[in-house]
Amino acid sequence: MASSRAVPNLMFRRLRGQRSPGEFAALVRRAAREIGEQVACDARYIGRVEAGEIRCPNYAYERVFLHMFPGLALADLGFSARETVRGRASRGRTPQASDTYNSNNGTNSTYSNEESDVLRRAFMTSGTVTVAAASLGLGSLPGTEALRSELPRQRVGASEVGAVEEAVRQIRLLDDRHGADGLYKRAAQPLRAAYALLDAGATTRSSTAGRLATGAGELAISVGWLAHDSGRLDDARSHYAEALATARVAADPALEAHAFCNTSFLARDAGRHREAVRAAQAGQRAAGQLGSDRLMALLTLREAGGWAGLGDRGGCERALSRAHTLFGRGPSDKDPEWMSFFGEPELQTLEAQCWSALGDWSRAARHAHRATALQNPHFARNLALYRAQLASDLARAGAPAEAASVGEQVLDVLDADVQSSRIRVMLADTAAVLRPLRRAAGVAPFLDRYAMTAATAGA
Repeated sequence: MASSRAVPNLMFRRLRGQRSPGEFAALVRRAAREIGEQVACDARYIGRVEAGEIRCPNYAYERVFLHMFPGLALADLGFSARETVRGRASRGRTPQASDTYNSNNGTNSTYSNEESDVLRRAFMTSGTVTVAAASLGLGSLPGTEALRSELPRQRVGASEVGAVEEAVRQIRLLDDRHGADGLYKRAAQPLRAAYALLDAGATTRSSTAGRLATGAGELAISVGWLAHDSGRLDDARSHYAEALATARVAADPALEAHAFCNTSFLARDAGRHREAVRAAQAGQRAAGQLGSDRLMALLTLREAGGWAGLGDRGGCERALSRAHTLFGRGPSDKDPEWMSFFGEPELQTLEAQCWSALGDWSRAARHAHRATALQNPHFARNLALYRAQLASDLARAGAPAEAASVGEQVLDVLDADVQSSRIRVMLADTAAVLRPLRRAAGVAPFLDRYAMTAATAGA
């Protein structure tokens, strides 16, 4: 088994020094923000590196580590060469720290080739179970063509579980940058592979089985989110339910809280506002034992969104007040890995959505503007989403020129960098509000450009 061959990474451990794994993970996340990267690093990830389970980091972590330790190569950090880990020759030189980010145009100079490589490895489209396993980086599993008869006899170890966890990270990274529309169908393949491994059921340790269940559940949520963001709400509901069932069977409160969080969000978007409130409250009950104030804050914001959809201003305001109190307590090592997206910009945009639902457009626009001002521009999808929210609120708040200007900024990245049905729907709504105001300054050019974009998308 791969886990028995793991060699502890003593070099990396020495670099951590006297810091705890959680403290060092926080430094990694901060270094990532400095270069416009996003990694969901936590104490467990650091532990896996030091234990030798992660022999070579993915490209995002590589860039961050080289930024943290200038002048050192991966080998100096105790990692193996990528080609020896992946069993293939390198297709080019190892990206250097100087390649990471070009401040003149806001793009990664090595990014296009790397992302294509990620997509080939993580989201292969063949329908066989063997290739599904390969899509998780698992290599060839003997006998997987005869899934029912052979796979239950396979031993699932740390390398397979690690591949599932890495697939989750890759999906989140690519969604943050580009949106869901181009990823959803490709992401379904590694999800099937993960559940095939879970169904095999044969592991050497209960801890490995627990990690596999958590990884499969988190992957179901990630794929569900891709369905959600690309407008496939029924598919998303199914994936979230699958994750919730996995959480219940595995007795995993963290996974359960995450599944309820996304279920609440989906229910709100589908107009099932009472369900949104109940799911958010169920998520809070599950999260209560985890000790993460930020997770409780997000779940309380989900509850606030449900109350707003029901038109209950008092219930919404009480939930928002609780959410701000919880958020103000700051992050901690107990915050789940998947919550790396939840910072001040997301808090502001979720509050903006509450005021929008209650019809307080000016107040909504103020919060949406804060979200756009605070968001790191490197994460194009989130910035486009926040701007789409702002344009919608401005249009209804009686500021058509400002709404059109912000809408143009969204169009600048739509299709070229971002593919999200959610953002398209929001822009369509804004355009509908602005059409009667076509003679206002700047509105006609936006409407004409939007109409051309919509026609191209529908062709």
